[in-house]
Amino acid sequence: MDGWILKSVIVNIFIKKNMRKKIVAGNWKMNNDLSETETFLAELKEQVFPEDVELIVAPGFPNLYHSFQSVREHPVVIAAQNMHQAEKGAYTGEVSAGMLTSVGITTVILGHSERRAYFGETNELLAEKVNTARKNDMTVIFCVGEELADRKENTHFKLVENQLSESLFHLEEADWKNIVIAYEPVWAIGTGETATPEQAQEMHRFIREKIAARYSTELASGVSVLYGGSVNPGNAGELFAKEDVDGGLVGGAALKVDSFMAIANSF
Repeated sequence: MDGWILKSVIVNIFIKKNMRKKIVAGNWKMNNDLSETETFLAELKEQVFPEDVELIVAPGFPNLYHSFQSVREHPVVIAAQNMHQAEKGAYTGEVSAGMLTSVGITTVILGHSERRAYFGETNELLAEKVNTARKNDMTVIFCVGEELADRKENTHFKLVENQLSESLFHLEEADWKNIVIAYEPVWAIGTGETATPEQAQEMHRFIREKIAARYSTELASGVSVLYGGSVNPGNAGELFAKEDVDGGLVGGAALKVDSFMAIANSF
């Protein structure tokens, strides 16, 4: 009987993981001008796309419309790297959700560690951005994660819990159909360091448990949780094999088509 129960649990875990959307998202940050963007997308369109993986590319603002038009007949989602929380107004240099959706962009990355660190974005501000995104029917890739000091002080779980609860846990259950979580240990971004697959799995499971506690196990089982932190073709397979890791938010390795596609084919 015990063996049967264990087998049932394993099968259930496998089914839940395979029900969730697998995603590989490339965050270009402040890289690639128009010419470089055109070259990348032309090469990308020549690739054979994995049928069960959603590919997302997030270029800079000036190239979003061109990128959207370029791949609109291909299974690639073009996302924005950020947006303002207001619908419109005197916010020089900012971009609104309405501006994004008007050019075909319906996915946005919010809460990236660089936005938090360099531009002072707080959990409360991000909650406003999430609200605006959902009001405009946008899908949100919401980033959470700790600094190295937080992990050394063993406060990383509490910090991530606060990021979730203060920015997302006010949402209705229906909104979560359009929420993707990206866990990015800040100490592993652009450093060449990577959380071990076990560390990634530990935090991803923690995130899913917190969502389940706030909403339901069923809802939590359906939310895609990505790992972001120096993902590359060499480590993607081992990371993606973990029970609660559903893909990656990729930085530097997403700037070249060959490495981006190698990661996409690592499931």
